[in-house]
Amino acid sequence: MASRSDEDLCCPVCYEIFKNPVVLSCSHSFCKDCLNNWWRGKQTKDCPVCKRRSSKSDPPRNLALKNLCEAFLLAREQRGSETLCSLHSEKLRLFCLDHQQPVCVVCRDSRRHNNHRFKPIDEAAEDLKEELQKSLKPLMEKLKLFHEAKRNCDQTAEHIKVQARRTERQIKEQFKKLHQFLQEDEEARISALREEEEQKSEMMKEKMEALIREIAALSDTVRATEDELRAGDVSFLNNYKAAVERVQQGPLLEDPQLLSGALIDEAKHLGNLTYNIWNKMKEMVSYSPVVLDPNTADTTLVVSEDLTSVKSGVRPQLPKNLERTKFSCSVQGSEGFKSGTHSWDVEVGNNKDWELGMLGEDIQTDGRLQSGLWRILFSDGKFTAFSMPDHEKVLPVTKNLQKIRVHLDFDKGKLSFSDPDTNTHIHTFTHTFTDTVFPYIYTEDHQPLKILPVKVSVAVEKQC
Repeated sequence: MASRSDEDLCCPVCYEIFKNPVVLSCSHSFCKDCLNNWWRGKQTKDCPVCKRRSSKSDPPRNLALKNLCEAFLLAREQRGSETLCSLHSEKLRLFCLDHQQPVCVVCRDSRRHNNHRFKPIDEAAEDLKEELQKSLKPLMEKLKLFHEAKRNCDQTAEHIKVQARRTERQIKEQFKKLHQFLQEDEEARISALREEEEQKSEMMKEKMEALIREIAALSDTVRATEDELRAGDVSFLNNYKAAVERVQQGPLLEDPQLLSGALIDEAKHLGNLTYNIWNKMKEMVSYSPVVLDPNTADTTLVVSEDLTSVKSGVRPQLPKNLERTKFSCSVQGSEGFKSGTHSWDVEVGNNKDWELGMLGEDIQTDGRLQSGLWRILFSDGKFTAFSMPDHEKVLPVTKNLQKIRVHLDFDKGKLSFSDPDTNTHIHTFTHTFTDTVFPYIYTEDHQPLKILPVKVSVAVEKQC
């Protein structure tokens, strides 16, 4: 129940601070629920205080009184939140710097806090808030990093879907080409079979027609001769000479012969069929000795759909990923080398700003961790060889090259560059490679750099 000082803000029915007050025409106010309960079951709706009959069954809200009650309750709540000293029941107005706790003025003068340092509670709170704010700053920065990581994860998840759809489309396109080739080759082979069948069937038809004609002629001769043999003696003798001539002409006909190659040449159509299809298919198969990895490409580069060429261009916003190269305007090969010899040709064409080489393991130099990188560079019309750390050499190349051959002999520690058109050596790096190295391409030009395909051959291993 409210105290006397609160009586003006108390409902005359429940004697508590007004809740959702309404006012009657007689100017008395009540809690809305209290008034409705008072009126429930009564025939007349009168004022609980003055008994005057109310002209309204749904009296208006007393907004001014409602605001006063809410302000009073808020102030009382704030007053109640002031913590008193548990020892002296005094307000905590000071902060002991030695004990790091709020105290009252009596505590300050007590033996427990003798010779301690104090600050006003508001100053101490302000100072400690500043310290806490400083401590909070790294957490806020960490939280920002986590939010950025979450955004990157969302972007990565969406990019994965884009990659999957694009890759699926390209796989289907390649298989569609293969299916079309196989279908056309099947149709061509069946067409050749049908043509041979038609030719040999026509030949057999002509052969049978000739045999039928000869059979008919011989049958006529045999039948006529037999008729003469059955005739009377005088008639037989009169026709004997003609009959003999007719019979003697029969042996002049050649004996029927079997035709050579009359049957379908199944061996021609079926022999090594799958091998012949495969051998023919090599004409449409392209093999690149180096496949570029678009996940390593700088965001300023565009890699072709077949992953064999790269140029400068605008790409959609990409998520951050560990594989993306830390060298600007560059891309790596998808496969690294850690042994053996490897060679590939790059068509540089009219590209005015490019680098070709190998990106290798991290190496420690002067206390700094750097990646091994060996490459030749073409810029401003001149050729330069670079290797880390900071080794540079101008190359005596005067002509504009259209192609560059890169040759790696990992085991011998040699990386060579040459002009494949003239077989002219350009430069060779020597280094003891220890870890995997990856093909490396750099460009800031819109003219593409392209890995040239190598010739595909199908060979049969002969047994001795």
